[in-house]
Amino acid sequence: MDDAMRADEAAPPTAGAALEAWDIARIMRAIPHRFPFLLVDRVVEVQRGVSAVGVKNVSINEHYFQGHFPAMAVMPGVLIIESMAQTAAVLVVATLGPEAEGKLVYFMTVDNAKFRKPVVPGDQMRVHVRKERQRGNIWKFSAEAKVDGKVVAEATYSAMILDR
Repeated sequence: MDDAMRADEAAPPTAGAALEAWDIARIMRAIPHRFPFLLVDRVVEVQRGVSAVGVKNVSINEHYFQGHFPAMAVMPGVLIIESMAQTAAVLVVATLGPEAEGKLVYFMTVDNAKFRKPVVPGDQMRVHVRKERQRGNIWKFSAEAKVDGKVVAEATYSAMILDR
C-alpha cells in the first residue's frame, strides 16, 4: 500500500465525510471476522459517523447451504442480521479511525427484525446501515438488506464496542 493512502487512513476525515469504498483486504484489517463467518465482501459507501453500504455476494458455495436447506437454499435470517452488524462494525472503524481496527462489536439488542423475502444463491445483498446514536462505547443502528433494490430484511440493533 502506498504511503499516501496510509497517511489518509491515519487521519479520519470530518464526521459525515464520504470515504472510498473498502475492499475485502481493508475490511479484514478493520474487523476480526474471517471465513466462514465474514459476511461482507465489500463496503461500497461509507459516510463517517453516519452510514455505510456493504455488499454480500451470496454463493451456493456458502457452508450453511449444506443444511439450510439442501432442496431449496435460503440464507439464514440470523446471518443476514450478522451481515448488517459487520457492515456497522466497518462504519464504527471508519468513524473512530485506525485505532479502532480489530475491536470487537458485541450485540446487545436486536429489535424489530423483519424478513420480507428469502435471500438465495446468486443474489447480491446490499446492506444499508445508518447510525442512530452513540453514547460512549454503545452504538445503535438501523439497517435494511436489499436485493435488486427491494428490501429483504430490516432491523434495529445496538452493540458495544470492546477491545480484544
